[in-house]
Amino acid sequence: MPELPEVETVMRGMQIALLNRTLNAVHVRRHDLRWQIPADFSQRVAGRRINAFQRRGKYILIRLSGGISIMLHLGMSGRIILDSPQTPTPHEHVVFVTDDGKRCSFVDPRRFGMIDLVRTGSEYEHRLLQAMGPEPLTPAFTPEALALCLAGKKSPIKTALLDQKNVAGLGNIYVCEALYRARIHPATPSKDLTVTDIKALVPAIKDVLTEAIAAGGSSLKDYVRPEGGLGYFQHAWQVYGRAGQPCPECPQKPQCSGVQHITQAGRSTFFCPIRQKARDF
Repeated sequence: MPELPEVETVMRGMQIALLNRTLNAVHVRRHDLRWQIPADFSQRVAGRRINAFQRRGKYILIRLSGGISIMLHLGMSGRIILDSPQTPTPHEHVVFVTDDGKRCSFVDPRRFGMIDLVRTGSEYEHRLLQAMGPEPLTPAFTPEALALCLAGKKSPIKTALLDQKNVAGLGNIYVCEALYRARIHPATPSKDLTVTDIKALVPAIKDVLTEAIAAGGSSLKDYVRPEGGLGYFQHAWQVYGRAGQPCPECPQKPQCSGVQHITQAGRSTFFCPIRQKARDF
């Protein structure tokens, strides 16, 4: 599933191509994605001007004229294709046609994505957004804010960071990478993190996300950028997907057995057992 850097990259690509354009036509080829696209979606959206884009967690919000916003989630395999060909591509479920004749398509082979409409200004009241935690790239995401979210939680820190109620937009890849940078074992109970741990973790999260966005995200399986190019942050992964390989900054490389792979809550976790040493509490 695309994580925050990939969604941010997609949103920025859409913004460059579509901001201030008018949607002359909208074609919904099938409404049954993860949830039903509103039956009158095309009629309510066509003819409106695109005024602004915003990302909330892993959701893209497109504000239109007339006080209505499109809410979009890419799901597991969803893609946005800008300047898509006139001939429909496989799994092309929604097509937006702008006043300059461009086609922007939402393609989703597995149909786990979603598209909905919400009143502009009330987007955060949507049932999928209302309980979401702070955005990690905003000034509001501080060590104090994260400590408050984690206080008293017995769940492993890796699991807690994946919970969108604690932090918005984080996913498996970037949590693994941030914990590595902060030297925190992924199974550490959240409540046992020290002030020093949290002060290291917050900038590690911010840095890894910022670097990934600058690289256009990580291309893994279905993800490509809207213009068709690949992200390349996967080449900078230090632990994710590197089981058995020595991590780049292991303090004991000669003795290191390599990055370890475990499963937490059904998700793959990668970490360096020396740099991210487990603690006894």
